[in-house]
Amino acid sequence: MSKIKKFFKAIFLISKNPYLLNHILYDEQINKEDVIKKYNLPKGLPCIDILELIPEFTLQLEPISFSDGGSTPLDLALLKSLAQSFPACQYFEIGTWRGESAAIVSSVAENVYTLNLSDEEMKEMGLQENYIMQHRMFSNGIENITHLQGNSLTYHFAGLNKKFDLIFIDGDHHYESVKSDTQNAFKLLRNENSIIVWHDYGHSPTDVRWDVLKGILDGTPPDKLKNVYRVSNTLCAIYTTKNVKSEFLQPFTKPNKFFTLHLSAKKM
Repeated sequence: MSKIKKFFKAIFLISKNPYLLNHILYDEQINKEDVIKKYNLPKGLPCIDILELIPEFTLQLEPISFSDGGSTPLDLALLKSLAQSFPACQYFEIGTWRGESAAIVSSVAENVYTLNLSDEEMKEMGLQENYIMQHRMFSNGIENITHLQGNSLTYHFAGLNKKFDLIFIDGDHHYESVKSDTQNAFKLLRNENSIIVWHDYGHSPTDVRWDVLKGILDGTPPDKLKNVYRVSNTLCAIYTTKNVKSEFLQPFTKPNKFFTLHLSAKKM
């Protein structure tokens, strides 16, 4: 589903009906209260230090467009590092967008499957042609990437007849979609070592999107909830059975690490 389309639609609706902003804030507060009441998580998920998952990593990440609606370099580094930790990794994602994550993971995974709305469905939704044309621009033509078309709320996942080591959920971020995508992802896991990563758990590495968190928690089997965390320095949450240390984030915590970036750019 389109994050950018939803953003501009929301801005348009709020500009026409300013009272909707209060409604949005109210809904977020309701979601937060529901999570606290049902799961006792007033600070959101406990946090794993990213170096617990991928210690001392050095990676090349290409392509990254640094354009609207994309993942951060550290989000993408997390995905690539996790993928290369599995021999012959089978990777699946919901939400293709420009195809950056699929393209980056394809360099270390055996097979990559990525699901997105079809161009026709996006046109029916009234999305701009320029936006639709950008889908798959980085992942098209890569031999080990399979592009799937459909709405994840109604897609027949069982028809894939496959299980996956790593699943990335980055589609529609409304509660019902996150819950549904999460329920389907757990059915697609290959074994007890398989991992799920959710994008946009927060707007920043320290806040919480309570509608997304509520969808994650309500979609996760109760016996798996103890293995769901957020990942430090990223916008991601994760399901992993790896034995890791975690703690709840505190405001203005002093950084315990730094990152080194080597950047280059070229015209397309």
